[in-house]
Amino acid sequence: MNFLEYKKYLYWGGAFLLVIIFWLAFGSESNEAPVLYASPQQGTFKIDVTTTGELRAKNSTSIRGPEGIREFRIFNVPIQRLIPEGTVVKKGDFVAELDRSEITSSFQDAQLELEEAESQYESAQLDSTLTLSQARDNLINLEYAVEEAKIAVEQSKYESPAVQRQVEIDLERARRELEQARKNYKTQVRQAEVNLREIEADLKQERREVERIREIMSKFTIYAPENGMVIYKRNRDGSKTTEGSSISAWDPVVAELPDFSVMNSITYVNEVDIQNVRIGQNVDIGLDAMPEKELTGMVTDVANIGEQRPNSDSKVFQVVVELNEADTTIRPAMTTSNTIHVNKIENVVYVPLETIHTADSLNFVFKRDGLDMTMQQVVLGMMNDNDVIIHEGVSLNDQLYLSTPPDTAGVQKVYLPEDVLKEYRDEEETEEIVEQAPTNERTGDISERQRRRPVNRE
Repeated sequence: MNFLEYKKYLYWGGAFLLVIIFWLAFGSESNEAPVLYASPQQGTFKIDVTTTGELRAKNSTSIRGPEGIREFRIFNVPIQRLIPEGTVVKKGDFVAELDRSEITSSFQDAQLELEEAESQYESAQLDSTLTLSQARDNLINLEYAVEEAKIAVEQSKYESPAVQRQVEIDLERARRELEQARKNYKTQVRQAEVNLREIEADLKQERREVERIREIMSKFTIYAPENGMVIYKRNRDGSKTTEGSSISAWDPVVAELPDFSVMNSITYVNEVDIQNVRIGQNVDIGLDAMPEKELTGMVTDVANIGEQRPNSDSKVFQVVVELNEADTTIRPAMTTSNTIHVNKIENVVYVPLETIHTADSLNFVFKRDGLDMTMQQVVLGMMNDNDVIIHEGVSLNDQLYLSTPPDTAGVQKVYLPEDVLKEYRDEEETEEIVEQAPTNERTGDISERQRRRPVNRE
């Protein structure tokens, strides 16, 4: 090789090297994201509902305020003093002090009414004493009149018959007046007794009223009925009872003394997921305050009616999860993370949710077919937060686009046979009928139906 040929090859090699460098520097910077693929997986498919909850004791002893304050037209009582929440108390220890201003006013009114009743009773006694005393004096005077008439009769025997007849008439009149006075006196005594009994009954009622108010006032200082840790009542808006809060006459609970042996996690499930939650489902429970603890539980109650919770845009349903383990370190109001195991289906094919696309109300996936691709119709099953079951349309060897390809013009659409689609439509109609059956008849129905379906027809 002469020098000229060597120089020619050197130029060509340098040019080729410059092209490679230029491509590496500028050609590799493309605005198009790299295409990612995913293959279907086969195995156990788990469907979980994840929520946040709060620990509460399943059983507790209520610390209650005074009962019966509605009788005195008192419907809400402010709280003046409270011991700190979480205080461990013994039976009889002080817990709270309520405002006595309204009950004190009622007590003063009742005392005034009692004093008035006592005055009426004393007045009635004096009136009865005076009236009966006058009646007794009148009887004595009438008795004297009868005696005088008798004497006049005895002295008239020497008088004319007319005079004798007159004094006899006077004697008879005096006797009748005495007899009538005696009957009237008995009636007056009975009237006085009845009147005094009525006034005495009112007096006793007023006394009972005062004693009742005094008894209720003594309960405005609240003491612990049992040993335990004080946990204050939560209001409907989620706020805790504090100093300055009021207790209702219809529900005078101030606090609870929880039983830590059995704890519940109270959680709320949105209206989309609640249809899959059933009593008896297992739950994995974590504690935000103690991440190292792993607890388990079971769903024991599912609310039938939804509610609007604060800071929530959708309706939620209360779900009660009972913990299987007893742990002395956990406390009420601790935040829990609950994973409710709704369903577990064996031996099914599933793909990431990102591979599913919708067109004309049908579900499709984009399959890689060598250098080309096809748009394959699929039949979907149940889904969780990440994946969805595919009953028809894919095989384990397929490569599926994780996102919509940049250029879908002219992509061939492959539809499933009508008889296959009809089979699944019939099963969906059957499922709707089953969903109308009682809950205990529906338990496990979906998982059994999923197991009966074929994995793939390809």
